[in-house]
Amino acid sequence: QVLLVESGGGLVQAGDSLRLSCAASGRSESNYHMGWFRQAPGKEREFVATISRGGGFTMYADSVKGRFRISRDNAKKMLFLQMNSLELEDTAVYYCAASAASTIFPTKRAAGFDYWGQGTQVTVSS
Repeated sequence: QVLLVESGGGLVQAGDSLRLSCAASGRSESNYHMGWFRQAPGKEREFVATISRGGGFTMYADSVKGRFRISRDNAKKMLFLQMNSLELEDTAVYYCAASAASTIFPTKRAAGFDYWGQGTQVTVSS
C-alpha cells in the first residue's frame, strides 16, 4: 500500500512557473513507476508525465513536452513536476500516481497505475 499526497498547486498567471510535489509513504517508493495526470472540469483524466523507478526514463504528453519536467528523489520518497510557461489550458486538478507494474518502462495509461493521490488544483489565469 502506498499513500500519495500532492502539494504545490495554486493560482498563477499564464507564463508563470509552478512546482508540484508528491510525498509517498508506505512501501518503498523506488518499487514503483510514478506519474502525473490531470483532469480539467468536464474532461477526462489525462496523462501528463511519467518516470521509471530509477528515474532514468521519462515520458511526457505532447501538450507539456518542453515545458514540464518530472523528477523523483527516491531517498526522500518524493515526486516532482516542474511546470514552466504555464498556459490557460494547463488549468486542472493534478494527480500523483504510482504503478506497481513489473515492466521496465512505465505506462502512460491511467489504468496502469495502482495508487492515486487526492489531487492538487492548478489554476492558470490570463
